[in-house]
Parts: sequence; C-alpha cells; structure tokens
Amino acid sequence: MEKEQKWMAMALERAAYAAERGDTPVGAVIVQNEACIADGYNTKEYLQDSCGHAEINAIRAACQALGRWRLDDCTLYVTMEPCPMCAGAIASAHIRRVVYGVKDPNAGAMGSVFALHRIPGTPAITVEGGVSEDACREQLTAFFAHKRTTARQSKVQRKDTEDEGRSTD
Repeated sequence: MEKEQKWMAMALERAAYAAERGDTPVGAVIVQNEACIADGYNTKEYLQDSCGHAEINAIRAACQALGRWRLDDCTLYVTMEPCPMCAGAIASAHIRRVVYGVKDPNAGAMGSVFALHRIPGTPAITVEGGVSEDACREQLTAFFAHKRTTARQSKVQRKDTEDEGRSTD
C-alpha cells in the first residue's frame, strides 16, 4: 500500500496543478516497472478541450514515451475514479491495473455507477479504489468550495454594480 500512496501523492500534485489553472483537480500518473513514465492532469477548461481529462492526457504521454499504444505492462494511478470516456481509453490502451483515490458518484465507470471494465470483450482490468481517499476528496471539496465562494462574490459584486447604476439614473 505504501507504493500506491507514493504514486497517488504524485497524482495529487498533478491535480493541484490543474486546480491552479482553473480545472477540476484530477491528476494521473502511469507507472511501468516501478518508474513513472507519464503524468497528466485535467486541461478541459484551460484548453477548452472536452477530452482534456487527466487519464487521457497521461495515456497520450505514456504512448509517446514508449512509442507504442499498448500499455499492458503499466498501472494508472488517478485521484478520481475514471469516467466512461476515460474507462474506454484505459481499455483501448490495454492498461491492466487502475488505482484511484475517490469514487465518482455521478459518472464513475469503474464500479461506482458503471462497471465498464467488466464488459465482455474488454481487456481484464484490475481496479483498486480508496487509495489516499481522504486527501483526494479534500482536494476536490476545497476546489469546489472556493469556486462556489468566488461565484457568490461575483454575483454580489454584479448586483452592487447594477444597483449603483440604477441609483444614479
């Protein structure tokens, strides 16, 4: 479990970078033979790319690093349970093991809502959840709490500006 926490800590660092850029803090690392060969973080908002998920960015980087599309000797560590799109990419890359931090109760595709890794014809994928779960959850919770606070403050400022405009008319 110690090595899983080590890799998850690295994924959490990547997730923090995503948050700094305004994206949902999800980070991923891909490990082969006890070495990190690639990482990724959410870039959906930053790049305005609907496919800019941490897992897909990490898979692309790993394929480039290895010069091949099959990642069957690799493990993916990700801070949040993969969504259906990412689960499909994981299966397509033949990644055999996925370790995630926190479940996604809305779109989790590795057991929470869907179990896409169990569809007949899909390469066998071992899934382990709950690694560094508290840290992953706290990072997401803090991000969305900050977002809500900022949105409320913006709304109040807009209302104050509108009120000032009306009082001078």
